[in-house]
Amino acid sequence: MQTNRLSDLWAFFQPGRTVYVPGASGEALALAQVLQADPGRASGVTFLSCLVPGMNEAVDYASLGVNASATTFMLPACMRESFGRGRVSLIPRTYWGIAQYFRSIQTDVAIAHVTPPDAAGRCSLGIASDFTTLIWPQAKVRVLIINPAMPRLPRALTLDAAKADLVITLDGPLVEAAPQAANAEADAIATRIADLVPDGAHLQTGIGGAPGAVWKHLRDHRGLVLRSGMANDWLHDLAQAGALASDGDHVAGIAYGSRAFYDDLASSDMVRFATTMETHGLPALADVPRLTSINGALEVDLFGQVNVEWQGSALAGGVGGGPDFMRAASASPGGRSIIALPSTAKRGAISRIVTRIDKPSIGIARSDIDTVVTEHGVADLRHKGVDARADALIAIADPPFRATLADEWAHARATFA
Repeated sequence: MQTNRLSDLWAFFQPGRTVYVPGASGEALALAQVLQADPGRASGVTFLSCLVPGMNEAVDYASLGVNASATTFMLPACMRESFGRGRVSLIPRTYWGIAQYFRSIQTDVAIAHVTPPDAAGRCSLGIASDFTTLIWPQAKVRVLIINPAMPRLPRALTLDAAKADLVITLDGPLVEAAPQAANAEADAIATRIADLVPDGAHLQTGIGGAPGAVWKHLRDHRGLVLRSGMANDWLHDLAQAGALASDGDHVAGIAYGSRAFYDDLASSDMVRFATTMETHGLPALADVPRLTSINGALEVDLFGQVNVEWQGSALAGGVGGGPDFMRAASASPGGRSIIALPSTAKRGAISRIVTRIDKPSIGIARSDIDTVVTEHGVADLRHKGVDARADALIAIADPPFRATLADEWAHARATFA
């Protein structure tokens, strides 16, 4: 049924029902704005989504209406209060695990954010092909939110408008990445990382900081292929510089960048977009040659354990897709996984290289670590034992903290036998 009446949508928003809404760059901001203006429509509804910190900060879905709640896999800052009140169920899964979860469940309502249909009645998922087609087939009710502003990317996934139970047009903005401020520290780390990336690498990077900055240091490389969860503006620059393989199968789950980048993708057909089962799945990635993954972290301890979730005592993120790519890169012929982080936080007051992570959970196990890079150097941990690992990580810590780390390691080491 095609309609422009929101009242037809609200008929499906009943207490006790679970409603899937797309997250990441696929979030329907026009729908979020309507819900914020009239939160009573969501009373008693559980929203299900993969919401991403930094991307999806427009609305706290768990605060909409009386007894509304949310199930998600990472924790945007806007939802921390609701999480503290017990209205957010935070499931600790990697991205591949989230894909498997979505593919296995039946939700009451699934909402897709799409382009207007083409002549064949197919609506493109535009800049976000990550999860929606996985949950769509099992949903009891399927709703298309058609947004004329969504660009039709040539090789994005599509949905058949005729198989939707409800089709509504809501014109609204897209999720865009804020321009990155110049950061000398991130550039110094990114320069070191670029030296580790071989020509012909299949490349994945995480969001922001040094992982986000590494692209601009790869212009002199050749034969690079995007194999990532995300494509961003730097991809266009690498194409212009001749760094990308002209015949490469460049694959991503979402685009996250400027509107100009989205329009460029629509006209250039540079990237094939796929679900997270392909972009993050170990079976699909393990045979990819020279898979190089670059992801950020909050802390790394001297055992090689990685904190990606906790800022102090506050849960501030989620497991994310980093572990998926790290494991795949370890299996890849010629692959390498890199954790990139500044050596300090709070303007040099706190070391991010710590003796032992004292948080309630560990996002990445020491068995999955490979290479750690700070602005002070590179620690290749792949074939190192416990003591050699500690030495290598101390060597890339900020110099004022190295003696303390060495002393703390010596005291801890004495208790191991």
